[in-house]
Amino acid sequence: MTDDAAPDRRSPGPVPDLRASDADRERVAEILRDGLAEGRLDMAEFEERLESAYQARTYGELAPLTSDLPAAPAAAPPVSFAKRSVDDGSWASRIVGGEGTSTGAVAVLSGFQRKGRWTMPKKFTCFAFMGGGEIDLREAFFADREVEISCVAVMGGLEVIVPPGVEVVVRGIGIMGGFEHPDRDEPGDPGAPRVIISGFAFWGGVGVERKLTRAERQRLKELRRQERLDRRDARQGLRRGRREDRGR
Repeated sequence: MTDDAAPDRRSPGPVPDLRASDADRERVAEILRDGLAEGRLDMAEFEERLESAYQARTYGELAPLTSDLPAAPAAAPPVSFAKRSVDDGSWASRIVGGEGTSTGAVAVLSGFQRKGRWTMPKKFTCFAFMGGGEIDLREAFFADREVEISCVAVMGGLEVIVPPGVEVVVRGIGIMGGFEHPDRDEPGDPGAPRVIISGFAFWGGVGVERKLTRAERQRLKELRRQERLDRRDARQGLRRGRREDRGR
């Protein structure tokens, strides 16, 4: 087969039919947020394009959303073929370096979420005005051993969810509002990331909560179920043994 018949998919050219990933959608969303902050987009345009970005399935659908913004390339977003280190469940495998999937989020009379398999940057800045946001780090990778979430909540609320084992330091200030500490304020596991939560809340709040992932909850549920079955089998075996002893 010739080279013409088998084009190199690693080439930097546009690939409009290639499926976009969550990270690609977040890169486009970040450009849109910059456009809103700089006054290049009004709120209606921003909300319309942001909704289209999160619904986009291919690079061809993402590219037009930022083609008229100076921070955006005219072509489709670049495709990364670099392989992430294998996630073996250890903290070391989840500290991957790099710049992070997204560096910030804004919720004005609306909401945002960062959850699932995303990369938390060294500093993540979020702002909520009469809105809310959720930063979920339970399945996240980390750009550095120590990361910071800078929160500003004005008549709004922000929620940070961390998995057990992560050290959390809360340095925020509440003015007729509050910064909550985790219910189980515990030292971090060896090698686990350290998350610093800073900023201020005015007539709003920033909450921090430790939660297990759904998969971990299911695993523990199955473990408890198996333990109950084992105890039941042991009791039944003991009763059978007693009956056999009485029948002799």
